Amino acid sequence: MEESADKIFVTPHAVILLDGASAFVPVPVPASAYADYLGRFLAGALTGDPAADLQEILAEGIKATAAHYDLKAGESPSSTVTIARERDEHLDLLLLGDNTVILPGGEILTDDRIDRLDLEPRRKYRERLAAGHGFDDEHRALLRELQTQQAKYRNRPGGYWIAEANPAAASHGITSTREINEVDSGILLTDGAYNTMQQIGLLDALRVNSSTSDQLSLLLAHCHHWEEFGDRAGRQLPRAKLHDDKAIAVMESEAQRRTHTP
Repeated sequence: MEESADKIFVTPHAVILLDGASAFVPVPVPASAYADYLGRFLAGALTGDPAADLQEILAEGIKATAAHYDLKAGESPSSTVTIARERDEHLDLLLLGDNTVILPGGEILTDDRIDRLDLEPRRKYRERLAAGHGFDDEHRALLRELQTQQAKYRNRPGGYWIAEANPAAASHGITSTREINEVDSGILLTDGAYNTMQQIGLLDALRVNSSTSDQLSLLLAHCHHWEEFGDRAGRQLPRAKLHDDKAIAVMESEAQRRTHTP
């Protein structure tokens, strides 16, 4: 089985979620390796300095990952990055790319700048899937064309920003800070998990205070089963491939964790 490009890293004060982008055009390093190296760098940095500036740490991580793999902007794998970090009495959030964070009360945060591009190959492949053509050769050709076009907008003003080989992208991450006494938990999802769960009505089953690892795994397995047997041709949920990688991470404040400890 191909290694998942969705990665979760946990420190004593933070949760880090990455989604390495599936490559339909050649890149020198697998997206899973890129996301893993970057995630490990971020986890180490935030363990060493729990209060570090998230954008600065991410810039250092992108720079270090690009140097490690000798990557060049425009010819590199890329990855979303979402960080939820407890600092003093605050929850700090950073989103770069289209992961989703669900906060108490149902507030949803995401970075949808890549979807706002509204490129023709994306519209066309979704239309073909909805019409029943499935994940055929023409579909894969459209995905290659889509990634070629997206590269022209990557990490540029008016386009979208993503972790790749340009550290400057980190300064364009969407950041937010909340009071812990108002927002003491959150759920982080990659798009493969969020989109499918939204489609089949499973988002209401996500509960920070009651979701165990086993329960989250069952939800993801249900998504995989639905893709395989309920929407094998991608007609109901047009997507790049039959099964996208999926990951869910739950973040709780220290006070919440104490509450749940027997």
